[in-house]
Amino acid sequence: MSSSEQAPRLLSMTLNGRVRHDAVGDNILLLDYLRETCDLIGTKQGCDGGECGACTVLVDGKSRLSCITLAAECEGKSVETIEALATNGKMSALQRGFHEKLGSQCGYCTPGMIMASEALLRRNSSPSEDEIRDALGGNICRCTGYVKIIEAVQAAAEELS
Repeated sequence: MSSSEQAPRLLSMTLNGRVRHDAVGDNILLLDYLRETCDLIGTKQGCDGGECGACTVLVDGKSRLSCITLAAECEGKSVETIEALATNGKMSALQRGFHEKLGSQCGYCTPGMIMASEALLRRNSSPSEDEIRDALGGNICRCTGYVKIIEAVQAAAEELS
């Protein structure tokens, strides 16, 4: 092994409710770890620079951009992806809201939008439209004017309250 190569570390985390232990390099991004090592492809690769929000996941319940987060930073933490939200094949309130209110068009941004919305609803079960817009400010949708996305989050908030 050359001096520029590093031995992989053993990464331990709770991923979507299950404890995982995987050997990963110190330079592996959380996005790549999720998609390539864990086969969780719901988290999307968009800008690779933390600007679009397509890769949003929850780390200890808070929104995090997985394209600019090293997997090693999640040692001992709880990470949740879009795959964690459905229960026994039944969509979550947010997933239903996006489906019923037509909150997704092409669908590419949808997992990130839903995860950012999930973080919001966990800390504020009855957000105002401005609070929803603020929570989704880092998530870009190139297909819509965001009206249906806001309506989807509002519908989920009503269902959950």
